Amino acid sequence: MWTWGIAALATAGVIIRPFDWPEFIWAVAGAAVLVVAGLLPWHDALAGIGKGTDVYLFLTGMMLLSEIAREEGLFDWLAAVATKRAKGSPQRLFLLIYAVGTVVTIFLSNDAAAVVLTPAVAAAVKTAKAKDPLPYLFICAFIANAASFVLPISNPANLVIYGAHMPPLLQWLPRFAIPSVLSIVATYAVLRFAQRGALAGDSIESEVEVPELKNTGKLAGAGIVVTALALLASSALDIQLGLPTAVCGIATVAAVLILKRANPWNTVTSVSWAVLPLVAGLFVLVEALDKTGLIRMISDALHDAARASAGETAWGAGVLIAFLCNILNNLPAGLIAGNAVQSAHVSDQVTSAILIGVDIGPNLSVTGSLATILWLTALKREGVSVGAGQFLKLGILVMPPALILALAGLIVLH
Repeated sequence: MWTWGIAALATAGVIIRPFDWPEFIWAVAGAAVLVVAGLLPWHDALAGIGKGTDVYLFLTGMMLLSEIAREEGLFDWLAAVATKRAKGSPQRLFLLIYAVGTVVTIFLSNDAAAVVLTPAVAAAVKTAKAKDPLPYLFICAFIANAASFVLPISNPANLVIYGAHMPPLLQWLPRFAIPSVLSIVATYAVLRFAQRGALAGDSIESEVEVPELKNTGKLAGAGIVVTALALLASSALDIQLGLPTAVCGIATVAAVLILKRANPWNTVTSVSWAVLPLVAGLFVLVEALDKTGLIRMISDALHDAARASAGETAWGAGVLIAFLCNILNNLPAGLIAGNAVQSAHVSDQVTSAILIGVDIGPNLSVTGSLATILWLTALKREGVSVGAGQFLKLGILVMPPALILALAGLIVLH
């Protein structure tokens, strides 16, 4: 019980951020208390940290790509192009950003949509001189989760749920195609409706000068494209995504800095590295909960329920995990659910429903997913602040319809 209490307090600290301290402090402190108090042996804590290696590498690569692209003006150039094509229409700019966000999420992951897309959108609305940037910036958070199960690579949580039993790409696509389309369309429809007033009262520049993109900016863009192709190839070959992403990110940064003959210090120190100890702390907390037998209890309950009715279990598990993600964050919730699913040996339908819940559920609150936390961090760098209550008022409208339609597309139509 002590372990559960400490894990709950640490998770609450990550979510609430008392004293406005960074999220990673609470996750790391919780993990440290568990070890110091003797509730989790240090070697088990290290094993828990080690389980997150692929995620650390993945995030490192994405953050480096985002930073070098920002420094070299790629985002400013994309912003000017998008604003020019909007032709003075806020509604058209909203649709363009949503379409780009969908593509980025599908091929570069939801975390990339938060890290890479957010500064580009911030630059776009600044270039367009939009009265209120939030309707456009909200897209980066919501599409990052709504489109995160089109491909296995669209969300690192997908890898956690399936573990070593990831379906091949040609099996994945037909299974999640309809649920993904329903999720993306429903999220757009509700988000667009909710922001109709702000967009109707807005006006943006129609004539925008597109700046020249330097060779280093083009190289950064090429690095992002190569990374997307590498992730697709890795997924098709059943290779973990972390190392290819990190290699592509480091190689892109190195190539750009060599071309411009610049010192790497500024780029390296501008990256938000605090997200890595945050993730490591969460992995340790889940490892401690596993030692208490919690995952075995969940696994047994899931197995018994699935034997009684796979369809009802899929509905119930998908909805339940969606809401739990907003209490626990979808990374630890996904880790717990993934371990339970793999131990319970449930049907593909139940496993897929849980994955959909883990991916869409976080659109309810700012604490639901790592992608949303990264989005908040990116907003702070742009001088924009979004409160938890403000996000919840929108999330409670957007998330449930997308979740219900996606689960229906999986369970009813298959």
